[in-house]
Amino acid sequence: MDTAFYTDLLIPALNRGLIMSIKLIIPSGILGLMLGIVVGTLRTFGHPVLRKAANGYTAVFRGTPLVVQLFMLYFGLPNLGIYLDAYSAAVVGFILCSSAYHSEYIRGGLLSIKHGQVLAAQSMGFSTFKTMCHIIVPQAVRRALPGCGNEIIYLIKYSSLAYIITCIELTGEGKIIATRYFRFTEVFMVIGCYYLVLVTFVTAGLHKLEEKLQIPGFGTIG
Repeated sequence: MDTAFYTDLLIPALNRGLIMSIKLIIPSGILGLMLGIVVGTLRTFGHPVLRKAANGYTAVFRGTPLVVQLFMLYFGLPNLGIYLDAYSAAVVGFILCSSAYHSEYIRGGLLSIKHGQVLAAQSMGFSTFKTMCHIIVPQAVRRALPGCGNEIIYLIKYSSLAYIITCIELTGEGKIIATRYFRFTEVFMVIGCYYLVLVTFVTAGLHKLEEKLQIPGFGTIG
């Protein structure tokens, strides 16, 4: 076994790629969830015009491949005079795509909240905005968290598409090494292990978060 290939070449390259992958995943995951909450709320309780716009946004980004969205952001926008570097284009693409899926989970969570809670809050003088922010949305997020967590897991894996627009992350670094030394099996097996460890770690964190947000006897996440 050629240990020098792994210790001196492959592992250092993949570690560089892992750092870039984390830089892609963290802002995309956080901002994608926040935007998904806004879009999901608009799709459920928004003005009819805003509701149609939010539904259209969701339909576009759920109905087209992520790779096409990344190509449009990185190679298409310059035709309109908008220039994004590879990292920015990847993050924007991941946020827009991820939030569309998050919005569907949030919408389901919102629809599960009984309308009587809205009426009760309004009878106590809460505005619609405060009712959504302080009563309805927090409950919906709790109920949607398993689905949203699943989308974050998907985000970790489809962050590997960033290399196609020259943002060299974990998969990109590995592909360069595999192509240069024609050792595709070993390289991609190691890459798979990296993603497996990353997904396992995040899954454990999400499970802890679900337990922390759990309300005994109400809104239990099972």
